[in-house]
Amino acid sequence: MKAYINVILLFITSSILAQESMKDPLPYAVIPEVPESYTPGTVVSRMIDGLGFRYYWATEGLTQENMQYKPSEDGRTIEQTMDHVYGLSRTIVNSAKKEPTDFTAEREELSIEEKRKRTLENFKIASDLFKATKDLSDHKIIFLRKNGQSEFPFWNHLNGPIEDAVWHAGQIVMMRRAAGNPFNSKVSLLAGKVRD
Repeated sequence: MKAYINVILLFITSSILAQESMKDPLPYAVIPEVPESYTPGTVVSRMIDGLGFRYYWATEGLTQENMQYKPSEDGRTIEQTMDHVYGLSRTIVNSAKKEPTDFTAEREELSIEEKRKRTLENFKIASDLFKATKDLSDHKIIFLRKNGQSEFPFWNHLNGPIEDAVWHAGQIVMMRRAAGNPFNSKVSLLAGKVRD
């Protein structure tokens, strides 16, 4: 009888969790529709959407064991790489919001699942904000550090945080394959969706 009740409780809990995840799905399981026109903002938005889609699938289905994989003794683990991409996503979204990235503030401790969620949400927020922007020069990269402030023009996003995050998403794909958990082969990066 006790086992029967445990099975029922497990089923109910699983159902509730499944419903919760369906209510608030993570962005980028599928790439968003293309914008109606080509503007500087929509092009940057689409670059970030491509990054979000790649990152979603690079990190989907990773196990705790995978998180600790690293290709060499002095290399980053998958988890450390995901943490770095989370930091890059903060810089990207802060620039989209025209806010500085404050390295003097204490960072909150997040689970890897929460970091992944926030990374994807940051990409989506940034994409939406950039899509509506008329002047990218207003979106500087600003860092606040204990030793002062540094500022970079928007151009540095293209060779800096955005492309760095794409680079690291590729590293995660490579590391997960080496760890025995390859990237979903049905994901079409060109089409921006999962093939049937």
